[in-house]
Formats: sequence, structure tokens, C-alpha cells
Amino acid sequence: MKRILVNVAWPYANGALHVGHVAGSLLGPDIFSRYHRLRGNEVIMVSGSDQHGTAVSIRAEKEGKTPEEVAEKYHRINKESIEWLGIKFDIFTKTHTENHIKVSQEFFLDLYRKGFLYPKSTNQYYCITDSRFLADTYVIGTCPKCGYTEAKGNQCEVCRSTFEPGELIHPRCTICSNPTVLRESTQLFFALSKFSDPLQAYLRSVHGWRQNVIDFSLNWIESGLDDRSATRDLDWGVPVPLPEYSGKVIYVWMEAVIGYLSATIELFSRTGNPDGWKRYWQEEKTEHYYFMGKDNIPFHTIIWPAMLIAHGSLRLPFNVVANEYLMPGNSKLKFSKSRGGAPEIRELGRHFKPEHIRYYLTSVMPEGRDSTFSLEDMVAKINNELVATLGNYYHRVLSFSYKNFGSLSCPAEGIDLQPAISDSSVAAASVSSHIEACEFKKALKSIIDLAQRGNQFFDRCAPWATIKNSREKCSADMFNNLELVRRLAIMSSPFLPYSSEKIMHFLGLSPEEQLKWDMLDSTPSSFTLNEPAPVFERIDARSIPGVLEGSAEKDSVLDMRVGLILSVRKHPSADKLYLLELDIGERRQIVAGLRPYYTEEQLTGKKVVVLANLATANLRGYQSQGMILAAENGDSVKFLTPASDVPVGPLDCSRGISAGTITIDEFRKADLRIACLSRGELRLSGECPPDSSEIAVMVGADGIVPLKKDDVAITVDGGKIGPGSRIR
Repeated sequence: MKRILVNVAWPYANGALHVGHVAGSLLGPDIFSRYHRLRGNEVIMVSGSDQHGTAVSIRAEKEGKTPEEVAEKYHRINKESIEWLGIKFDIFTKTHTENHIKVSQEFFLDLYRKGFLYPKSTNQYYCITDSRFLADTYVIGTCPKCGYTEAKGNQCEVCRSTFEPGELIHPRCTICSNPTVLRESTQLFFALSKFSDPLQAYLRSVHGWRQNVIDFSLNWIESGLDDRSATRDLDWGVPVPLPEYSGKVIYVWMEAVIGYLSATIELFSRTGNPDGWKRYWQEEKTEHYYFMGKDNIPFHTIIWPAMLIAHGSLRLPFNVVANEYLMPGNSKLKFSKSRGGAPEIRELGRHFKPEHIRYYLTSVMPEGRDSTFSLEDMVAKINNELVATLGNYYHRVLSFSYKNFGSLSCPAEGIDLQPAISDSSVAAASVSSHIEACEFKKALKSIIDLAQRGNQFFDRCAPWATIKNSREKCSADMFNNLELVRRLAIMSSPFLPYSSEKIMHFLGLSPEEQLKWDMLDSTPSSFTLNEPAPVFERIDARSIPGVLEGSAEKDSVLDMRVGLILSVRKHPSADKLYLLELDIGERRQIVAGLRPYYTEEQLTGKKVVVLANLATANLRGYQSQGMILAAENGDSVKFLTPASDVPVGPLDCSRGISAGTITIDEFRKADLRIACLSRGELRLSGECPPDSSEIAVMVGADGIVPLKKDDVAITVDGGKIGPGSRIR
């Protein structure tokens, strides 16, 4: 059994939490902690509100309140949002507590007595207008490295360079917007430069870290470590515990990271075990994980480890997990409280359930690179993945089993349980390895892929037909499906804890007993079902201001038309390309990569669907005036065609549209897929029953919209290719 301390970066208490905070540093550690608890490991997760950051003071001045009033207000708001989302901290405390102040001052004094803090006269930014020294976040200017004009006094959030006072170009006060000057002040400095060799040795010895974290940290050290000011001339923060430095506070970069230690001490003090924290901070067995955004990397891979080495008796980070930025639209900047524009969790809560938010933010979590948030994409992913794949499989299996059986026993020996066991075992191994590597997006995809295979398995079983011929065979098939549902609930529990508990209740099982990872290795003898209900709600895009408008705008730029291929010839200098002449209401030449899939004879005279307003491109010396749309599934590619003969011209959804040209990247933002139409219901996963058909659809925030020409459905050449196949 492992012992793990999960340390989560402390959000500033200067505003309400938004999606960037949750995707960047809060949701990942919750998934990680929940998983390890399911595995039976000893885990505690700690964090709290950073109440002493100067961002709090700035907010207080804008609101005409004291820093403490602002800090307490947003600590309460954010704590409520965290709890509502199901993010489960063992303690979510704050820095303006007697405990934190005491622990921070003791840590500071320990470094001072060991000679790692020393006095030095230095220049600080000073605002003549406001007659005071300014902390770094009160100063903005132009970054000397990348030219970003809104860099803070100590760090640029675009290129992540750090600065000393005086290095920022054209610095100005954020309060009055007037230029600042430099004035001399004596501060205590932390001797960071002494730790270059031990830090490099430490970073080269760690395993399992993201390579960008290692590379950035080593490059930062190799460029030279400068000693850092550890105190500031401020009146809001942790007072320096030395009489000769009265009126100064411990610089927040030092004080905030000590919060991981102070929070652990506070947690065990609350439980009546005041020395319990030592097992987590002093015993070699414990693994320390830190979760944050990439702008916090140097503070957790260099500065905090240097402080821990200087202290001498506390555990170093086992892994530092830094996400990239979640960004709005095409912006190069992350979501920021100070700039605004990011949807707050409180606001999203008016339209979405906690698990809607947990699912979507995990699916776009910026783990390996920056990612983008949009409400339109959020609605589409919830409706078409969470609801239509996972939720759909849950409800199909549970509702059929409850209605037709009520209770089911494990099939007699000889009945094959492999469809449930083999697929889920492979998926569980994938989910486990990805979560342990802090690859939460990949782990979630493994779960959704398994749910999709579950839908396909259910379709192959065809219980609506089997029950008419063999109730025993149908019972065995449905027990198999129920077992897969149970295993899916266990695997998805770290991501979707509320729905997993509901699924266990519907299965007639105890969540406390069943929601354990080792229960994936056994099978219940029976299920006594409770009446089920859908665990995920579909989102009505019309209830969310702005989403439908965005969807309509996106859909309207796709000028799709039925065209007739008049002639086909091989591209003279490209093995995979054809030159096609088409009639789409006007003559067009299109260069298409269809040679690996169709002969010239198979294409000539065929009706196809053309994206007519794609910007003209030059492909190997020939102009292509549009694109033929095709569905692909693995190595199979089939062009779109009307289900019956129709004249050339615009699809129904394109009529009346005067659309400008679009780029291929803009086209790829549209979600065009193949859906199964069975008994009047559209599905994007599973296998199509024999009496069903596959049609082309557009998936958007307002649902799944079939593509049609004169009310004739658009399908694929030759019949079927598989629901969910992408159209390109």
C-alpha cells in the first residue's frame, strides 16, 4: 500500500473560480486521489486559498474593502464551488490562519538561523503617486524577453521568464497607471544560488515526470540561479518574525508553498493527532505529488525543493504535474481572474450539473499542450459522448434488464462471460496506467471507448429478439451486459463519482463495498435491480445564451451541395490523387485523394456531396475548387451520396445561405459524422441492426441534424461504414 500526499496549488482568493482553475490544477488531483483511494492506498489531499497574494490587495482596493474581507469572501465562494463539483479535499484551508502564520514563521526562522537568509539592499518598485513600495503584481510593463506588454513585475505569463526589479520595460503602477521608480530597500534574501548542484542532481534522478517540466526546470537552473528576495515592504501577509524587520512580510512566493506543510499539520491537529503530519513529511515511504499550471513550475521544481533541502528533514516532491493553459478561443493567453472572460463555476452551475463540467473539463484538460474551452463544444461533447455513449449504454442495459427480469443470476458454467471480462480488463489496465501517469484525458477516453464497445455488444446480443426465442440465453447476455455496466461504473468513479454511486444502487449493490478497484477482479453472483433512471441529462442548447447563435453561425458557413462527377483522370504527379470534373450547379474541378479506394470507373457518373465554399487550393500544380466529402473508419473510406436520386444543388441546410469561403481548419470545427437510424432514433455508437440505415449528420449544440437534399437522406456509398465514423 502506498502513502501519497497530494498537494494542489493554492488559488488566489481574489475572485470566483473559473474553468481554467478547475481544468488546470483542481480536477486532475481529485481524479488522481479518488483513484488511489479506490486502490486502497493511504491518501490525503490538501490545499487552500492563497489569501496573502497582492492580487487580493488589488481586488480589495477596487472594491473598497479590506484585504481580509475580500479574502474571506472568495475563500467561502470558492470552497462552495469546489465542494459542489465533488472535488474532495481532506482539508481546504487558507493562509490567513494562526496555524499557517506560525508554521511559515518557524520555517522562515529555521532558514535564517542556518544562514540561508541574509540582508541585502535592493531596488524595489515605488509609486510616487501612491507613496508606497509596490509588490510585483502591482507593477506591469513590457517583458524584456518576448515583448508582452502586460507582464507582471516578477514574471511574464506568456514566455514564463522571471525578473528582478528594474528589468521590466516601462513599468507602471496597476492602481494609478502612472510610471514607477526604483528605490532602495533592505530585504532578506534566500540564497537560492547555493542549491544549483543539488537541484540538478535531484531533477536528473526523478522518474515519471512530464518531460516539459524536467526540461524547463533544468534549463532554468543552467541559465543561472539568482538569490531571491524573501521579504517585502507590505502590511498584508505573514509578518517577518524578526524585530529588526518590523513592518515587512514574508514574500508570498515563499510563504504560499509552505502552505502545503501547514495544511497537513492543521489537518492532523483537527483530528487529535498533532504528530500525524510527520508520517507524511518525514518518512521516506510517502510520495508527494504537486498539481498546478505551468506558470508555477519553477516555484515547485526549483524554489520549494531548494527550501526543503535547506530545511533538511522534509520530503522532496515525488512528481510535479504541471498542466498547460486552458484558453478562450484563439487567445494566446490563459484564462485569468484579473482579465475576466472565463466562465465561473457558479455561472456554469446554472446550466450544467457537476458531472457535466467534470466530464468536459477532463476531456479538454491541457495536459500536453494548451487547449481551448467553448460552451458550444462543451454542449456537443456532453450530449454526444457522455450522454449518447456512456449514459446511453447504462440506461439501455439497466432499463431492459429491470423491465424483463428484475433480478439476474450469474449464468451457469459454460456460459461465456468473456465479452464483459476481457474488454473491461484491457480497459481497466489502460485507465489505471494513464491515471498513475497523470494522463487523465487518455484514461477517460479508454472508458468512453469501452462504453462504445458495450453499445456494440448490446446490439450484437439483440435482446429484444433473443428474449422471444430463449429467455435463458437473453438472461445470460444481459447478465454479461450488467457486469460490464458495473465495471464501467468502478472505472469511471474517479471522474464521475455521483453517477457511479447511482449505477451501483440501480444494480442493487452497495457503493461502499463495490466502488473499489479490486472489485474489477471478481463478479457478483447475482444482480437484484432497482428501478433505473438516466444518470446524465442531455443539455438543451437553447437554455444557454449564446450557444445556439454560435452553432448557427458555424453551420451556416458550410455550403454543401450534391454534385455529379462528369469525368475522372489520374493526377500526373501524385499517386493518391484524382482530377475530377463535377457539375454542382456550375462546373468545378476538384482534386481528391480517392485513388486508393476507388477506380475511375467506380466514380464516373456518381452523385457525391461537395463542400463548395472551401477556399481554392493548389495541389501539385492543379487547382481544387472544393472538396468531396467522405466518411472514414480505419482503412475504409466511402464518399457521401444521396440515398436516392436527386438533382444537383445545395443540401437542405445550405439553401438560402450566402457563405464566404472557409479554410480547411474552419471546416474541421464542424462535427460531421455517420449516425445509425434505427426505429426513428439516431445513435452515434454501437452497431446498426439489420433493419436500420446509416446517414450523414451534423452534430452541434442544438442536437444531431441529418443532412438531406430535397428531404432525401445523405448516406454512404455501398451501404454502411459504422456509426460514429467521421466525415472529412
